[in-house]
Amino acid sequence: MTGDVAQAAGAAPYLIGEAMRGGYGRGADILHGCTIAVERGEIAVIVGPNGAGKSTAMKAVFGMLDLREGSVRLDGEDITALSPQARVRKGMGFVPQTNNIFASMSVEENLEMGAFIRDDDFHGTMEQVYDLFPILRDKRRQAAGELSGGQRQQVAVGRALMTKPKVLMLDEPTAGVSPIVMDELFDRIIEVARTGLPVLMVEQNARQALEIADKGYVLVQGANAHTGTGAELLADTAVRRSFLGG
Repeated sequence: MTGDVAQAAGAAPYLIGEAMRGGYGRGADILHGCTIAVERGEIAVIVGPNGAGKSTAMKAVFGMLDLREGSVRLDGEDITALSPQARVRKGMGFVPQTNNIFASMSVEENLEMGAFIRDDDFHGTMEQVYDLFPILRDKRRQAAGELSGGQRQQVAVGRALMTKPKVLMLDEPTAGVSPIVMDELFDRIIEVARTGLPVLMVEQNARQALEIADKGYVLVQGANAHTGTGAELLADTAVRRSFLGG
């Protein structure tokens, strides 16, 4: 299924940024009517060439730029007018590509910061994060800034999970890490999705991301170019030729 976005019949997606148009401040539009959605327990990935508006689409869903047209709905509720902080309280866990840890704080302090919106006992969630990322348990007293790139990304994802989000949003989680670390991170992301938590992810490593994706969106110049399952997009001749190196 390519060329436009076709929603499954029946209930609306759990999270959807629909027909989004907008840019930063008073600048020109970067998004041109693009639609991004993810269901419970699903991994949806946004791929495309550099400058396609992938991260901008993610930020629009999270409320980091004002939409000139379109809407964002979470579990049926229109949240288009909410700030990013309010969206976190509604259940959005967002991990930006850069500046996503407190480098001078320990791993454990970073995770505790992730629980800032909670007033219940969060230690059970912390144990779940340590079970998901065992290396963080070993390094919990170490400053997060001293960790490897892949370990820092684990801290960032773990901190987002500490909010007990209803949806996890990752902006290029494997940027700058080795292929081995990338595979490990993807394995952990699959584990997270299997718990029922929807995962929406922007990825530069398009082929590898589509291999784990239930749904994929190829953006070109801020608009949907191809949409389908990860397997469908990997098998699509036009997608392979244009975006996956043949």
